[in-house]
Amino acid sequence: MCIITGASKGFGRALAHLASLYLKPGSVLLLVARSRSLLQELKEELQSLKECQGLTVHCAEADLSISEGVKETVDIVRQHTENDINHVLLVNNTASLGDISPFESFTDLDHVNAYLSLNVSSTLALTAGVLQAFPPRLGLRWSVVNCSSTLALQALPSWVLYCSAKAAREMMFRVLAAENPGVKVLSYSPGPMETKMQETIRRLTGVQYHLYPCRESATKLMKVLLDNDFVSGTHLDFFQLSSQYDVKMHANYMSNATKRYCT
Repeated sequence: MCIITGASKGFGRALAHLASLYLKPGSVLLLVARSRSLLQELKEELQSLKECQGLTVHCAEADLSISEGVKETVDIVRQHTENDINHVLLVNNTASLGDISPFESFTDLDHVNAYLSLNVSSTLALTAGVLQAFPPRLGLRWSVVNCSSTLALQALPSWVLYCSAKAAREMMFRVLAAENPGVKVLSYSPGPMETKMQETIRRLTGVQYHLYPCRESATKLMKVLLDNDFVSGTHLDFFQLSSQYDVKMHANYMSNATKRYCT
């Protein structure tokens, strides 16, 4: 069973297409997002593929920023606990950018809590709910992916919400890896991709990344998962899996971005 949140567009959508090619007949792919129309469109795309015959695709239209959305998603997962599932893969991809503003502007507790509810709390509650539905056991392989960011590890001025949420999630999944050796945990930073979020970042900051297709990053993640030779709880970055040219380009960008926000 493969569960992908934030599946309706961008990186999640690209990952759903790739995952569907590797899931064996009889597998279940659960796509979670807020947009019913985009989820249905994706489902139809996948079901039209010859390679996906025998794959059951479910859509969960859910707002994971509220408890009802998390509960509805877990309830759908529980419907498949009687199936002969031998591998559960949960990809926590849902996230939002939040305000890019100076630290002292965040005085509204409700505003901060609303951001953290979607980007931190719901991820914990959903992962815990799916773990309860499929308790680790002999013969069951468990994999969890946390879609992370370079900014989980590196502070960037005016990005306090985004950096804080990504850092919290990073530690959350390190705890899971330390607590439960039967669950293979990976935090993966997918790099700057051609997404709506990057368009928003460019519009708000004037800073422009060299962007990569979502499918390129999703392909790197799928290879890591298929090879399965990473240490549980580790953080891997798109650029660690890329050419030296890409690594140097990214380092230069982060240096210039930090200087820009500090001046």
